[in-house]
Amino acid sequence: MLTRKQHELICFIHDRLAETGVSPSFEEMKEALDLKSKSGVHRLISALEERGFLRRLPNRARALEVVKMPERVEPSRAAAAASAPPRRATPEPANDVIEIPLHGRIAAGLPIEAFEGSSTLPVPAALLGSGEHFALEVAGDSMVEAGILDGDYALIRRTESARDGEIVVALIDDSEATLKYFRREGAMVRLDPANRSYDPQRYAPAQVRVQGKLAGLLRRYD
Repeated sequence: MLTRKQHELICFIHDRLAETGVSPSFEEMKEALDLKSKSGVHRLISALEERGFLRRLPNRARALEVVKMPERVEPSRAAAAASAPPRRATPEPANDVIEIPLHGRIAAGLPIEAFEGSSTLPVPAALLGSGEHFALEVAGDSMVEAGILDGDYALIRRTESARDGEIVVALIDDSEATLKYFRREGAMVRLDPANRSYDPQRYAPAQVRVQGKLAGLLRRYD
């Protein structure tokens, strides 16, 4: 049997999913249940998961699925359910957010050491296409003329190949990474900035490994 708060929470989540197709935020759940902190919401959700009433969808924020509803409902809800027409199956949450790996900072100027740690970055799924993606925080100003600014988050689709003119993450000598236009120049690889204050960088092909291609950008405004 569920506690009163557990019952209130699963009913609230169920109703919100039926209305909008998107599960409520932790802040909305906290306010709906008149809880003092979000940690109480976390505990309730964990308890409902353990009892098989809820399931979290992987790699998505704010994505909960109601697996089953409790047999006993409050009188007001029972009356409403009896008079309401049958509901369709709860749709999958739309326009959700995907957590992708965030691998530190990458130079848009001179190369710096690549992948200085690993956390995650929430990204709207609509910004990403097919394939595997990761994010890097941009450091430097050498790509400003391509609209890539210091502090932006570069969304990278993982690949080991690139065509001339594409913006890539290039790993140099297996130790440093940079974000540049990729071009072939005779027997060399040329990495071009998008800032007239910087010069192109030229390397032997064996020195350069493409790690991915730019798929999009995220920018925060303080």
